[in-house]
Amino acid sequence: MTIETSGTLPLLTEQNIVASRQMVRALCQDLKLSLVDQTKMITAASELSRNTLIHGGGGRMRWEFVERNGRRGLMLHFEDEGPGIPDLALALTDGWTSGSGMGLGLPGSKRLVNDFDIVSASGQGTRVSITKWK
Repeated sequence: MTIETSGTLPLLTEQNIVASRQMVRALCQDLKLSLVDQTKMITAASELSRNTLIHGGGGRMRWEFVERNGRRGLMLHFEDEGPGIPDLALALTDGWTSGSGMGLGLPGSKRLVNDFDIVSASGQGTRVSITKWK
């Protein structure tokens, strides 16, 4: 399988969530991440893909290989045009749940990766970007 250095996958169905996990696995293997780091990135991507579909009404996952200070990494962006997150501080609080998903939530996903950034505005959707460095 030839891996593109960047690309986009739709997140509109449950099947797309499976496809996103498979793509992230392939991207992590291409980057030669350890099995532990692969598992962390796939788990975070699965949670964020599900959030994009369930809470954002669907959207997309974009990926790109990045380099900083001589290190290579994988950056994923989960984007939707949904209702946004009404209380970002609450959503980033450990133990808070909307009642669905794997129960990791945003704080759990944040702990699994090296870099985590979220932008959300009411009525304008949400973008979560995560990076795992080699």
